[in-house]
Amino acid sequence: MKRLVTISREYGSGGRIIGKLLAEKIGVPFYDREIIDLAVNETGFSKELIEDAELKAKNSFAYGLSSAFSYGDVTGGSSLSVNEKLFLAQFKVVREIGEKGEGVIVGRCADYVLKDIPGVTNVFVYAEHADRVKRAIEKYGDDSEKADHLIATYDKARQNYYNYHTCQKWGDYRNYNLSINSSYITEEEAAALIAGYVERRTYR
Repeated sequence: MKRLVTISREYGSGGRIIGKLLAEKIGVPFYDREIIDLAVNETGFSKELIEDAELKAKNSFAYGLSSAFSYGDVTGGSSLSVNEKLFLAQFKVVREIGEKGEGVIVGRCADYVLKDIPGVTNVFVYAEHADRVKRAIEKYGDDSEKADHLIATYDKARQNYYNYHTCQKWGDYRNYNLSINSSYITEEEAAALIAGYVERRTYR
């Protein structure tokens, strides 16, 4: 069994919670915001800048436009845009985690970053809208009047960020080994289901 799992998720689906439970079940490190800390150490970018990188993609046109502009200097420095530099910083961290061969990684286009590493299990977690709203309010602490807006904003940002940097479609079943609707099972049961899949799946 290769204990290397990536989790992509809709906002409010409980994907992060499920990922953390999964990591505990299969005995591997859990990476979510930890990747931001590692990227800060790697690049020197501020934590706030990296934290906001994905959310900036909520407007696909504006994100694509800003990513097209480079900020290199005339002395031969990097000509990459800030968006590209931020993505590559996290890409490097995720890649290093993947090469260690174990861990549960949430978000950060990890399924794409690790696509050529054999035996990675890629999971997509989604849920019914009403259940996402309920979880956002009760477990994430979001304002009940803003929950709908936050769900739409985060989903759009994640979709645009993923689609832009990977040239793949966020949520497309072909990018994942397993997709789970978390509305019909508990987070603990979802983690157990993924752990069972990781243990029993065929590795190529």
